Amino acid sequence: MKNKFGLKDEDIHLFKESISGTKKIRQDQILHAPIRAKVTQPSNKKVMQEQIDASFYFSDEFQPLLEDEGPTRYLKPSSNPYELKKLRRGDYVPELFLDLHGLTQMEAKQEIGALIAACKRENVYCACIMHGHGKHILKQQTPLWLAQHPDIIAFHQAPKEWGGNAAILLLIETIESARR
Repeated sequence: MKNKFGLKDEDIHLFKESISGTKKIRQDQILHAPIRAKVTQPSNKKVMQEQIDASFYFSDEFQPLLEDEGPTRYLKPSSNPYELKKLRRGDYVPELFLDLHGLTQMEAKQEIGALIAACKRENVYCACIMHGHGKHILKQQTPLWLAQHPDIIAFHQAPKEWGGNAAILLLIETIESARR
């Protein structure tokens, strides 16, 4: 028989001699619980409450000071101005999209609140809201609502590949983004 281990016969004999008299250990079947908790879907009640809480910040009477010239844009006062530049250039790829076509203002507010809540829950840093052209009602109101929310870091008119002037890219402050 050919020696497939590449060892000398003396070494193989020495090994067999040294392990003689040993017995096989029986394998236990203990399964250890994972360290992190399982990610489960939040209850419907919790999701609804998050939406209500997130849309609480939107007022139709308050008019934040946004620049009239150029594309729609906003930067939270305490944020890095470079974030707005990266949004404008399209460096961020949105992970969630919200289409507001055909919605009323009230429905749009609730959906934007739900989007922000979902982004915070899922740790999504960048999202896209497509308000469309239409009668320019949602196009005018959406930036005003977003500028009022404390978890919005910045928003800018989307680049052409994400909807152009019929959409807005926004950055949402999440647990992971706070570490950046």
